[in-house]
Amino acid sequence: MASSLYAFYLALPSTLEQGLIYALLALGVMITYLILDFPDLTVDGSFPLGGAVSTALILQGVSPALALLAATASGMAAGLCTGLIHVKLKIRALFSGIIMMTALYSINLRIAGGSSLLSIPRTSVTLFRNNALVRLLPQDTQILIISLILVVMVKIIIDLMLQTRFGLLLRATGDNEQVVTALARNKGNMKIAGLIIANGLVALCGGVLTQQQRLFEISMGTGAMVLALASVIIGVNSLKRFEWLRPTTKTIIGTLVYKACYSLAISLGLRPGDMKLVTALLFLGILSAWIFKPRRVTHDA
Repeated sequence: MASSLYAFYLALPSTLEQGLIYALLALGVMITYLILDFPDLTVDGSFPLGGAVSTALILQGVSPALALLAATASGMAAGLCTGLIHVKLKIRALFSGIIMMTALYSINLRIAGGSSLLSIPRTSVTLFRNNALVRLLPQDTQILIISLILVVMVKIIIDLMLQTRFGLLLRATGDNEQVVTALARNKGNMKIAGLIIANGLVALCGGVLTQQQRLFEISMGTGAMVLALASVIIGVNSLKRFEWLRPTTKTIIGTLVYKACYSLAISLGLRPGDMKLVTALLFLGILSAWIFKPRRVTHDA
């Protein structure tokens, strides 16, 4: 047991790095799940889409920042297509996401040049290696610091956006579509806008992850939706009583907790193939926790 905990301690820096990077994915799913109430399975396709675009451009010598912008734009385009399929063709939300997720598999293969695996050489300039910013940061903490800066920036932008009139309309679209109609706004267009933003964040995460790992895999999107949804549910449900915390903060904390649980399970000797079971148990534990809460007893006067 002691050796397992020590192994978990040694893996903690890497766990935090992964948690912060995947927080970008969770923030995108937070928009569709919490705000739009839209079950968007496009995520499993737009996540590797961002990775494919970012990796392909890095291999062509494009700067990592431009590669991430292009990755984000590609995810936004995927979200736009999902929104148009749902809103204009009147196809159910779940089916719209499945259609795009399926189509994106072939598109991602095309972008990767037909290869299911692409690696970025160590000599290439990425967000985390071989650039001026990395050289200014303390050694062995570059990935952690850059990931933290990136996540905080995205969180602030989302928080500011949700406080605007557009953000209020976006929240109203998920809570009560009649309010949006009453304000002379098109609820369909608001859904499309939300899907664009959400999948842009998801693809950004895919691009950041591939630059950090220096590797793109066509199957990297498998389970991305489940991972992100678990992170959102863990963060939002377990921190429900802390009303002063913003949903974005809860989502980031939830992702770190999820990754910590994942790392602890590995340290305790579980196999990678067992992680789906761990995720399912975390889901079940958080969603059913309310059953075991003591109920308040009210007395009639």
